Amino acid sequence: MNTMYTTLIKDKLLELFETEQHNIRGNATPMVNRIRKHALTRFKTNGFPTTKKESWRFTDLTPLLNTEFAFDFRNQSKSTDIEKIFTCDVYDLDTYSHTLLNGWLIYKHAPLTRLADGTIVGSLAKAMEVYPDLVDRYLGKAAATEQHEMAALNTAFLQDGLFIFVPENTNVEKPVQLINIVNAEQPVFLQPRHLVIVGKNASITLVHCDHSLTHNISFTNTVLEVFAEEGARVEHYKMQNKGRNSALITHSFFHQKENSRVSSNIITLNGGFTKNIVEVTIDGTKCESDHYGLYLVDSNQHVDNQLNIDHRAPGSTSNQLYKGILDDEAKAVFSGKVMVRRHAQQTKAFQNNKNILLTDEAKANTQPHLEIYADDVKCSHGATVGQLDPNAMFYLRSRGLCERTARQMMMIAFAGEVVQKISIDALRARITNMVEKRLKGELSICEQCVLHCNSKEPTSFNIDLSKL
Repeated sequence: MNTMYTTLIKDKLLELFETEQHNIRGNATPMVNRIRKHALTRFKTNGFPTTKKESWRFTDLTPLLNTEFAFDFRNQSKSTDIEKIFTCDVYDLDTYSHTLLNGWLIYKHAPLTRLADGTIVGSLAKAMEVYPDLVDRYLGKAAATEQHEMAALNTAFLQDGLFIFVPENTNVEKPVQLINIVNAEQPVFLQPRHLVIVGKNASITLVHCDHSLTHNISFTNTVLEVFAEEGARVEHYKMQNKGRNSALITHSFFHQKENSRVSSNIITLNGGFTKNIVEVTIDGTKCESDHYGLYLVDSNQHVDNQLNIDHRAPGSTSNQLYKGILDDEAKAVFSGKVMVRRHAQQTKAFQNNKNILLTDEAKANTQPHLEIYADDVKCSHGATVGQLDPNAMFYLRSRGLCERTARQMMMIAFAGEVVQKISIDALRARITNMVEKRLKGELSICEQCVLHCNSKEPTSFNIDLSKL
C-alpha cells in the first residue's frame, strides 16, 4: 500500500490546523478546545487508519486520499438559499427539517430553535456559545478517539453540525430530520459533528439523509454522539444515497443509561465508498439496543459496516441484523462485535449478517464476533454469504414468472426484512420504493435526469433546431 498520499494529506491537515486555528476554534469553550487538542495529538501520532489495523483490513483509504481537497473553515455556504437547490421528496413526511450544506448548518432565521416542548435544535457551533455547560458535559464523552483515528480527526477539526437537547419527560412530537448535502464545484473534505442529548424519560426520532447534488469528488468524515439518559427512547434512521465519486465515513456513538431504548437503521442505496462505524455502550440495566442495516451495491462500490456493542451492565438486550445485496464487482465488509463484561449477567445479544452475491466477481467479507466474560447469558451470532436460492427461483419460474421478475421479487423480499423495521409510515413507503428502483437499476438514472424533480427552478431544454 502506497502511504505517500496519506502522509501528504496528513501533513496538510496539520498545517491547516496551525494556520486556520482561529477559525477552527471559533467560539468553542476551553473544554472543547482541550478535547480538540488531545484528539489532534492522537491523529498526529496515529495518522489515517491502514489495512494493517484489523477493523480496516478489507478497506483501504489510500486511493481516496489521492486528491487535492478544498477545506472550508469559514462557512462560505451560509448565504445559500437551500430551497433553490434541494427539496426533500418524501411525500407526506412531516418533520422538523434542518439542512447541512458542505459541513455547515443552513438556517433562515436563527441558528438555534427552541420548540414549544422545550427541545433545543440547531447549530452546534452556536450551542457552544449559548449552552457551554451543556456542551462541555457531553461533547466528546462517547466518541472513542483513542480507538478511531477518523473520529480523532473529526474531533480535532469539529466546527458545526446538528445539536439537539431534549429535556426530561419530553416526547418530541415530530421526527427531527437532518439533510446532509454535498454541493461543491471542486473536491471537498468535510467533517460535520453532531451532538444529541435525550433526557430522562424523553424520546425522539431522528432521520438523517446523506445526498450528493454533484458528481464531483467529496470526502465526508462525520461523528454523531447520542446520549440516551435513564428511560430515554431514541430511533435513528440513516439514509445514504451518494454519488459514485463520494467517500463517506460515519461514526455513530450511542451511550445508554438504565431502561433506555435505542434503535438504529442504516440503509445504503448508493455511494462510491461508504464506511459506517456504530459504537454502542450499554451502561445501565434493562436496556434495549436494536441495530439494523441494509446495503445495495453494484459496479465497483465499496461498503463497510462496523458495529460494536459493549454490555457493561446486567439484564440488557441487543440485536444486530445487517443484510446486503452485491452486484457486478461490488465489495462489502461487515464486522460485528458483542462484548459482554463480567458483571453483565443475564445479557441477551443476537447478531446476524446475510449477504447475497449476484455475480462471481462480487465479494463479501463478514466477521461476526462474540467476546463473553459472564456465564449467565443468551448470545448467538451468524453470517451467510451466498446466491439466490435456486429452489425458490424454480418455484417462482414454474408459476409463470420470467427470470428477471423472479430475481427482483426474491431480492425485494430479502431487503424488506430491514426496511419494515422503519416505524415512520411515509419514510418506510419511500424507502421501499427506492429499494425497488435500486434493485431494478432505475435509481441511478435520477442522478443524471435533466428534469431535476427536486428543483423549484424551471427546467430548460437546449434544442439545436438545425438538427430537426
